[in-house]
Amino acid sequence: MELSEQDRAELLAVLKSDGYDRSVSSRDQIVLWYGEGRRKSEIAAVLKTTRPTVDKWIERYEKYGMEGLVNRTSPGGPRQIPDRIRARVLALTRETPPSTLGISHWSSSEMSRYIRKTEGVSVSRAWVCQLWRENGLKPWRQGTFKISRDPNFEDKVRDVVGLYLNPPEGEVVVSVDAKTGIQALDRTQPLLPVAFGKIEKRTHDYVRAGTIDRYAAIDIRTGKVITSLSPTHAAPDFLRLMEKVVAAYPGKKIHVVLDNATVHTSTETAQWLDKQKGNVVFHFTPRGASWVNQIEIWNGVITRKVVRRGTHSSVKLLIKDIESFVVNWNSDCVPIKWAATADEIIDNVQSITSHVERLGRASEIDDVIRQAA
Repeated sequence: MELSEQDRAELLAVLKSDGYDRSVSSRDQIVLWYGEGRRKSEIAAVLKTTRPTVDKWIERYEKYGMEGLVNRTSPGGPRQIPDRIRARVLALTRETPPSTLGISHWSSSEMSRYIRKTEGVSVSRAWVCQLWRENGLKPWRQGTFKISRDPNFEDKVRDVVGLYLNPPEGEVVVSVDAKTGIQALDRTQPLLPVAFGKIEKRTHDYVRAGTIDRYAAIDIRTGKVITSLSPTHAAPDFLRLMEKVVAAYPGKKIHVVLDNATVHTSTETAQWLDKQKGNVVFHFTPRGASWVNQIEIWNGVITRKVVRRGTHSSVKLLIKDIESFVVNWNSDCVPIKWAATADEIIDNVQSITSHVERLGRASEIDDVIRQAA
């Protein structure tokens, strides 16, 4: 195979470009070396691939040029699955499966089976998975959301996120929340530890040894956490944490981001706040949007690393582990990186709200149609 100067220039440009992944670069190198007169067996050995693979990409290049190296399928080749089936699978994936199937969401095997039964076309699980990957669909995954109905949602988001992204110079910003009812759970039999080729195992049943409530405040600049543990969840418990926060930053003005829990707005809390004479300022997250509270991220970390897989035969042992984790965290802490701007959050929420409203209207129309039928 002879390569013209233009062909070589095009191949070299792709080889040096960051716009293609390594697999395309390897195919590109195969063609270049073969054009220089190297033997196919030598090329296969250097690139640690097989002779048939070298043959394949040389043949692709001879037939289709550079496009043949970029695309794994032959350009212009007819699709084996009709376009209407592709469209049908994509449409079904974005809908709840028919009630007759008795399933909550699609899997590749269920979709393959359903298409075969309803359309008379056999598609493999691998084909369905590939189609989902190409279109960014993941029906096996599910996230959570909640739309805040707070009439002051936008103002509160801008206030809180403004503190995260541009904290006042010389002033402290902490994010505060409580995790209530943390259970000390003891397994009924000893854990089976990790072994080579085996994961840790525990019994499915457990014995409850009591609960504890944890208040926590995280400094958004440093990531340092202050905690207070108590058996109850009342205003005095919350204020006990706030006293520790004030003591940790003597002479500093402190901005506190917190949700709308009753203890945060109680008469006792209001009286304490008045005594601070403006040195402590509360900034409330929107109602139904505690996810704006940065401490929730840290709560997730300690839940995964301490509580969820922990085995505690008493509340005392649970408290000891929580306190040890906090000490270890603070010894090497880093701030949580908050990247979302207020505008981005508001735009996303508005988009989700509009989508939910459209779904609601569509559902109402479907109900009317069914009743008319």
